[in-house]
Amino acid sequence: MSLFKKKDTEAPAEEIKVDGSAAFGEFETVSAAEVDEVMKKYDRESNTRIWTGVPKRVIQFIMALFSLYCIYSTLWSNASLEVRLMIFLGCVTIMGFLYYPMSKHHARENYIPWFDWIIMIVGAACFFYYAFNFDAIIKVLTSASKMTPTLTVIGIIGILSLVELCRRCVGIPILCVAGALLVYTFWSMLSKGMDLERVLGRVIYTLFYGTGGVIGTPINVCAKFIVVFIVFGAFLERTGIAKFFIDLANKVAGASSGGPAKVAVISSALCGMVSGSSVGNTVTTGSVTIPMMKKTGYPGEFAGAVEAAASTGGQIMPPIMGAAAFIMAEMTGYEYSDIIVRAILPAFLYFLGIFLGVHFKAKKLGLVGLKREELPKWKLLLPKIYLLLPLIVLTWMVVAGQTMAKSAIYGTIVAIVVGIINKDDRMTPSKFVNGLENGGKNCLSIGIACGI
Repeated sequence: MSLFKKKDTEAPAEEIKVDGSAAFGEFETVSAAEVDEVMKKYDRESNTRIWTGVPKRVIQFIMALFSLYCIYSTLWSNASLEVRLMIFLGCVTIMGFLYYPMSKHHARENYIPWFDWIIMIVGAACFFYYAFNFDAIIKVLTSASKMTPTLTVIGIIGILSLVELCRRCVGIPILCVAGALLVYTFWSMLSKGMDLERVLGRVIYTLFYGTGGVIGTPINVCAKFIVVFIVFGAFLERTGIAKFFIDLANKVAGASSGGPAKVAVISSALCGMVSGSSVGNTVTTGSVTIPMMKKTGYPGEFAGAVEAAASTGGQIMPPIMGAAAFIMAEMTGYEYSDIIVRAILPAFLYFLGIFLGVHFKAKKLGLVGLKREELPKWKLLLPKIYLLLPLIVLTWMVVAGQTMAKSAIYGTIVAIVVGIINKDDRMTPSKFVNGLENGGKNCLSIGIACGI
């Protein structure tokens, strides 16, 4: 994946082809390292540790195993809900501290400071202790009239480790909301005459040991559904479908007035069906569409605004709509297929509004589209229509009443098969492991936020 920047010299423009199109002659590619630097500056989730060589391969293998465990836990595990969710949070804690440094200034190559090792081990141990001693702990909590000091300390440490991870990869605002609610809870209970020890015990029991806290509905939805859908999206991206979507959008709207901006809207809508992520959508399509818009005469700030607005719609574009849609289905009791159907019209209106906005702007500025000879050819696009099979299978299974997890797993299997068939971007063993790694990594921030 690459971004583009204006050349500083007056040398003849170098032709740079993207999927057979020579639309970007005035731009040169930027290295992946520069893309990562930009992402780390503006996206907190991209501010990760720097792993190279053998440590990098070890981390990739561990993350791939984490994704496989999540799939196994969702489909075949017979353990109780609390045990599965606590193991999930323990794994998230380990993976989180392996990936996210205390700050961007602590991101050094193949390095984790000693205090991060301690927080990671102790924090994860709290979740695993509860999971592996579940029956004994529940017996103590149901027979005793109050929390024991040991269980209270374990609960506090586990929660604080999750709080620190949230600060690192999600940010302060969500912690401010959670903190305000905790302050209100303590004030409300203390004002009723309860002593501090009893209040602390009840709060820790609810937040850590009960199903109304860190292992409540959000984390349950994340572990059961969101993870497998994220893995599905990771493998679908490995099939090269993003390039197909951008080429398709170019063919449909590239030659019209202000075509590149319309391409940005259409390609963002199509890629949003796969990623369900605003940031991922912006990086995937924006690296191509923003230079196209600037080349045809759009102001740089307008080009960036169009891509940002269009990519944000990825979170409301069916069938994969981010974490909120899964939580919505769980909390309202509606089937996920109902949520998908009801999201179609709002998503269409959202992208239609942006499309009309860029059309009127293009007319006002007198902008033209790309030359027709620069656009992809139908004879090259139509043979790649099979890349849509994973999305079709996923949507059909969900609408037909299959479980979300089962639909996502079958969609992933189809995506792997499609990736193997696609000779232009064939699925290799390294891409398979990379898909598992990215699926697990992409669910970390969601899992941590759901826990908080």
